[in-house]
Amino acid sequence: MRFFPDRDCPTMFSLGLFGPAFRSLGRRLGRHLHCGVSGHRIVAGAALMMTLTACDPLGQRTSLVPPDRPADLRPAAQEPSAERLRLTRYYAALQQDLLTRGLMRTDGGGPETPYDADDLVENFERIAFYDEYGGPGSAASGLLGRWEDPVRIYAAFGPSVSDAQRQQDTATLAAYVARLARLTGHPISLTQTAARSNFTVIFASQDDSAYVASEVKRVLPSLSGADLAVFVNPPQSFYCLVRAGGLQSNPVAYTRGVALIRAEHPDLGRRSCIHEEIAQGLGLRNDSPRARPSIFNDDDEFALLTSQDEKLLQILYDARLKPGVSAGQARPIVRQIAYEIMGEPR
Repeated sequence: MRFFPDRDCPTMFSLGLFGPAFRSLGRRLGRHLHCGVSGHRIVAGAALMMTLTACDPLGQRTSLVPPDRPADLRPAAQEPSAERLRLTRYYAALQQDLLTRGLMRTDGGGPETPYDADDLVENFERIAFYDEYGGPGSAASGLLGRWEDPVRIYAAFGPSVSDAQRQQDTATLAAYVARLARLTGHPISLTQTAARSNFTVIFASQDDSAYVASEVKRVLPSLSGADLAVFVNPPQSFYCLVRAGGLQSNPVAYTRGVALIRAEHPDLGRRSCIHEEIAQGLGLRNDSPRARPSIFNDDDEFALLTSQDEKLLQILYDARLKPGVSAGQARPIVRQIAYEIMGEPR
């Protein structure tokens, strides 16, 4: 699904601790309605709980029985803000409009969307080697970027996200992570421990700004204030965001990633964000209007990873390719892999 911002809604910002940004994307919502309209900035207040212990100088012989300790110690759910409710209605209406027009397909492509090995080669080069918003001067432009170490993904949820939605999104994420591991042959797993993770996927609403700030700073502690603000208060036209990259000394060898998926979106919209943002965070960082069937296209036709997208990920993590190789150096290798995958004679 293509929900990237229009060209007059830039998303590019520097990586701070890491090298220049490889991908900092929103989804193109405004192309169908309007672009660049920022929602009101609502920051959820943090609740401070203090436990007071009293000392009885007289040595009280009988102790008071405290109430049962609640199983869930999260702060009590607050009523959603007016802005969060407005965004929920807005994105629901947008998704329905796209579905009504036959977009946001979930079938992965069909007979009417054919592609061959040459298409794979062309689309891979456009999508894996260049940054749509980074420009030719970015550190990664024209170079292949991907993870070499195992990818350990952690799901983080803002306080406003209900238990039912947490369970649903976790199940969706777990299934997709397992699929990515099978496709790429790379160790990609879901971890329950934030400290062990290197790629955090944050599910949060407009009311969870303080929580988003703390999570992003935990993953990217050197991120600038301006860059952090894009995650904390994303414009309405930004459906979801991702930032992945390596150290400044080697930006194409990915070591850290963080994605934001807005909880206000309907189920299919959140699933679409999970599919695309994580795939982009693995190294497929660009878009191409010629890629079809593909979620790496601004036409909103497909919501979920397609058959061609699966093959692009296979190529990206083929052992014959290495991070830092240029498009020209990789082209004959990519061609060989593509013909093998498609089973076409050369």
